[in-house]
Amino acid sequence: MRKVAFEPIVDEKSSLLLLGTMPGIKSLEKAEYYGHPQNQFWRLLFAVFGVESITDYNKKKEFLLNYKIALWDVLASCENKSSLDSDIRNEVVNDFEAFFNKFPKIHTVVFDSLHAEKFYNKYVKNDFGKNFYRIPSPSGANARMSFDVKLNEWKNLLVWLKNKKSV
Repeated sequence: MRKVAFEPIVDEKSSLLLLGTMPGIKSLEKAEYYGHPQNQFWRLLFAVFGVESITDYNKKKEFLLNYKIALWDVLASCENKSSLDSDIRNEVVNDFEAFFNKFPKIHTVVFDSLHAEKFYNKYVKNDFGKNFYRIPSPSGANARMSFDVKLNEWKNLLVWLKNKKSV
């Protein structure tokens, strides 16, 4: 099945870009980033910033933009029979040069999975003068780490970035 990624959630004030790989099947069905109920992305972000859980998707997008966080995926499209990044084939990368030119205030990029980082490094091969980091995948498939361990790593990085004014 050919999958096509979502448009980025971003505005001219965004300073940090959270990068995933490609939306999973449930997310595509819901037309929402991290729409699978077992994905911990939103729960982790709300916990990092001490915000009550938000269920309305438009309010989730507002939350991101209020914190100057952009959200996108490394891949524009791919073939994938499942929602697993390891099953991705015939991938096409997004145009990061155009994206960073359009949103020059973004200076920090955080990959939320090893696969996102690998695809970026394989195809983009340019850091565009940005700072890059990786946090543990929020996917329910990443069961080797508990929520609390993931939260600790997410919090350590994102709070550190916020304190140094990267967010």
